[in-house]
Amino acid sequence: MQFITRKRRSPPAVIIISLIDVLMVVLIFLMVTTTFRQQPAVKLTLPESSQAKEGVSEKLPPIFVDIVKAAPYLHFGGLPVTIEKLQEELAAKARANPQVILAIRSDTDAPVGQLVKVMDAAKSAKIKSVTAYTKQPGQR
Repeated sequence: MQFITRKRRSPPAVIIISLIDVLMVVLIFLMVTTTFRQQPAVKLTLPESSQAKEGVSEKLPPIFVDIVKAAPYLHFGGLPVTIEKLQEELAAKARANPQVILAIRSDTDAPVGQLVKVMDAAKSAKIKSVTAYTKQPGQR
């Protein structure tokens, strides 16, 4: 005698579609709320100058060349370059725009010879405006 009929149970199933939807919403939320910082690729300690001035806002942004204290010394656009490659890049930029400005950021302990080589490369590339970045005393 059997009064209760047993129902067959199906195994539990995970509904993956709704989990993917929730994951996509969380991913979009994180992408929208995240702030991205621009971190310089090269760490420099700029030399101090009592005659340092605030940068003048130009219509044309300058081209940056970084000189660091360890080899490879020269960095153009965040990538290490040789002096020959730098001269080619500067000449191409000067041909594209004759009013281009070269900004040199040199580390305090960088070799002075590298600075002279960059200035010579700029002169041979016919760049008329060359500036050097410094910091005021007491500035971080």
